[in-house]
Amino acid sequence: MRGQGADFWETTASDALEIHLLGLVDFDSAIRLQDRLVFEIAGRNDTAGALLLCEHPPLVTIGREGTEAQLLQPRQEVSARQLEIRRLNRGGVAFVHAPGQLAVYPILPVNRLGVSLADFRRRLESSVVETAAELQVSAYRQNDTPGVFSRTGQFACFGATIRSWVSYHGLFVNVAPMMDLMRMVDRSCRWTSLAAERQRPTTMHQVREGIIRHLSRQFGYARTHVYTGHPLLHRTKRRLYVHA
Repeated sequence: MRGQGADFWETTASDALEIHLLGLVDFDSAIRLQDRLVFEIAGRNDTAGALLLCEHPPLVTIGREGTEAQLLQPRQEVSARQLEIRRLNRGGVAFVHAPGQLAVYPILPVNRLGVSLADFRRRLESSVVETAAELQVSAYRQNDTPGVFSRTGQFACFGATIRSWVSYHGLFVNVAPMMDLMRMVDRSCRWTSLAAERQRPTTMHQVREGIIRHLSRQFGYARTHVYTGHPLLHRTKRRLYVHA
């Protein structure tokens, strides 16, 4: 595992996946870093890609298929918790993000990998299904409904897009978040987590390690480099209060 100061890109052609474990990161900082990586990867002519793994402070994001009508609490109540509501140019509906939920952001040159958006979703969701299986959770995906599901409900949601033929945004896996926050938006099925499904403590490390292995294999990356942090990540500090 390399430190934060390591150079991100090799100067020569690369077929490696550069993986960055970012910890708890405010949403704006994660978006800015993704913007930079999309620009960098779009300008290359090889299959080098990046994978960001992090958690976010509580907020609500709304994708292209979502509306504020999905909020199950009045906007005033959401504001009282000081949860931002952000509209994004990504696929998917409204999601709640909070610590205990793993954000998986693969920044990949899908055209050079020969991967369509539908195939991108299938491979990304399959990496979560395979990770869940290692945790003795029987999970599955559906062709007509984005996300990953288990016996007790949906525990991962998909919300990605393609920009300049590079994947952007990604998938969010409920490992062990506060479920009252997760259920602030309307879902077509029950919203759950890996910890709830297993009925035992489930660590972020367990899930991250599985996602890294299976996602790398799904997208054909035989070489991976793992870093703690990213030298271009600039965090935004703000005080946040969440009422119990």
